[in-house]
Amino acid sequence: MPHFAIQSQNVILSKSQDSSGASHMIAACVEIKGELIHAIHPYGTQLSCDVTDFGEQVIMPGLVDSHVHINEPGRTEWEGFNTATQAAAAGGITALVDMPLNCIPVTTTKAAFEEKLNAVDDKLWVDCGFWGGVIPQNIAELDDLLNAGVLGVKSFLIDSGIEEFPNVEAQDIRLAMPILAKHDVPYLIHAELDCGGFNDPVINEKYSSFLASRPKSWENNAISLMVELARESKEKGDNCKVHIVHLSSDEALETIASAKNEGLRFTAETCPHYLTIASENIPDGKTLFKCCPPIRENSNREQLWQAITDGRLDFIVSDHSPCTPELKHIDTGDIEKAWGGISALQFGLPLIWTEAKERGFDLVDIARLMSNETAKFAGLDSVKGQIAVGLHADFLVFDPFKRYTITNEMIKHRHNITPYAGRTVTGEVQHTFVRGNHVYQHDQFIDEPVGRPLLKGKL
Repeated sequence: MPHFAIQSQNVILSKSQDSSGASHMIAACVEIKGELIHAIHPYGTQLSCDVTDFGEQVIMPGLVDSHVHINEPGRTEWEGFNTATQAAAAGGITALVDMPLNCIPVTTTKAAFEEKLNAVDDKLWVDCGFWGGVIPQNIAELDDLLNAGVLGVKSFLIDSGIEEFPNVEAQDIRLAMPILAKHDVPYLIHAELDCGGFNDPVINEKYSSFLASRPKSWENNAISLMVELARESKEKGDNCKVHIVHLSSDEALETIASAKNEGLRFTAETCPHYLTIASENIPDGKTLFKCCPPIRENSNREQLWQAITDGRLDFIVSDHSPCTPELKHIDTGDIEKAWGGISALQFGLPLIWTEAKERGFDLVDIARLMSNETAKFAGLDSVKGQIAVGLHADFLVFDPFKRYTITNEMIKHRHNITPYAGRTVTGEVQHTFVRGNHVYQHDQFIDEPVGRPLLKGKL
């Protein structure tokens, strides 16, 4: 059984005696036995095992990314578990949760979920949980899907772009909510409602035309609908957990805050691209920046940061949604035809840290937003998300001062394209440990994949 320790002048530890679950950064030595954190000692403690000293580099809890599209089985030419989890490890992510689309089959039945589990053998460099999906046709099968070990489920209120994953309407959601409440899992919602209009804009090579085609009102109306349905669920005694994925509209923030204040189990996330890119700065014809909902104006971005600061937004996840370069229509600049999705799985921490440190955040805050809260949301906090005795020995070692420019050659996910190429960031992941296994070191992967599935009820 592996027995070793790592130490640093800067270790982000949970305050287990603090009922709020808050963390702090101190000099410490973390002892690992097997896959678990065995003990936490003062820095410099003499132990009967090997101790690696990382000096002043920061030892953080491994990140937990609860929004990743891996697309396997069925669309592995877009991405796959091997490359996605390598990119995750390079980004300090030690656990992720895979979305129920754009794989084939979509994860809407127990049989489809079992097919996905069979696809992950010997491919996981980090641990991986799974979301199921709710579509109008599978509500009668939800119990079986949830009993099979998915951590929760996702629906779209708008065309998903995938024919076999149609959107739901209010009557479908009403049928699903009591089942999800019984299992006490979150209901993730892609919250856009296509409100249409008599003067629908024509999408051309200008990013502004795409932005105009998906106005904030689509998100605002969808989120208002979900608040109404969550309120109904609470009044019926179910109080289903509702979660808004990849929020981009600042106009919906007060609706979310009111839902929380009302006592609804209502949460929301946003993503690095909404926090680090402003639509005014996106060059025309650059399809790599297309995502749904769209990246909005700088004034909107600043409001999202304020909501991260005051807690209206709960955490930050990647929404890594890759595809082939051909589907991005990079050469033609055709934004309308291009697949919508941002590829940046491994760069989330430096992207966010570069922006956040200028706004008064510290790395303890970042660990909360990208590890503690995401683990809690996905139901993984009994094993992930903090450096505490008894939890998985999941760590990243971070140099918070290293400045460098992101290049396509750095990319570990399947296709070496990202809208962040050429962007200078501060902060570099030096090492990643998954359950005590050293899986990544200075741009190199170590040994073999050691990740495993994370199933509800079997953590």
